[in-house]
Amino acid sequence: MFTGIIEEMGKIKSISDGMASKILTIECEKVLENTKPGDSIAVNGVCLTVTTLSDKEYTADVMHETLNRSTLGNLKPDDVVNLERAMAADGRFGGHIVSGHIDGVGHIINIQEDDNAVWFSIEANEDIMRYVVEKGSITIDGISLTVAYADKNIFKVSTIPHTRKVTTLSAKRAGDAVNLECDIIGKYVEKMLNAGNVRKTSNITESFLEENGFI
Repeated sequence: MFTGIIEEMGKIKSISDGMASKILTIECEKVLENTKPGDSIAVNGVCLTVTTLSDKEYTADVMHETLNRSTLGNLKPDDVVNLERAMAADGRFGGHIVSGHIDGVGHIINIQEDDNAVWFSIEANEDIMRYVVEKGSITIDGISLTVAYADKNIFKVSTIPHTRKVTTLSAKRAGDAVNLECDIIGKYVEKMLNAGNVRKTSNITESFLEENGFI
């Protein structure tokens, strides 16, 4: 599990292409502390397993399914990526529950300055937008952010200078693709309701959840 609090930005050193897969070699420092092969590090929000590592870099395999569902297939050598190690049991929970399993890709359609904040407007398909709620959480390229506005096709987030400084958001432009992971709690609630697993004695109804922004 991750929290969406980026620990550092790494750089893609090299990419080895398989028939329908890739091996990424990533230069970094902080996320390698106390890390060993088999551990998980999220790369732009995608949970990948460390296969080899040294003092300044590590490698990770990216399978076909992951390339299909994320932007990792677009990476090139020297690209900068957001990195976060899996949360330690005694770690600080600064963001929200993040699995590192991307729901899909969205596209930045507008970036607007607002005093010290910068607004990012992101377009996504219906399968993603159904779980995006105003004041709820969403992960954009591994970054835990709060949804400030949402309609059927677009949602917006407002970012502070610190977030842009320590993540790849500062380099984003309109038209760029980003990895999106919706809040997992909403998915479980929907599945339980659709499966009829909410107990008859429960006071939680579909209308209650909708009124309180869960669906």
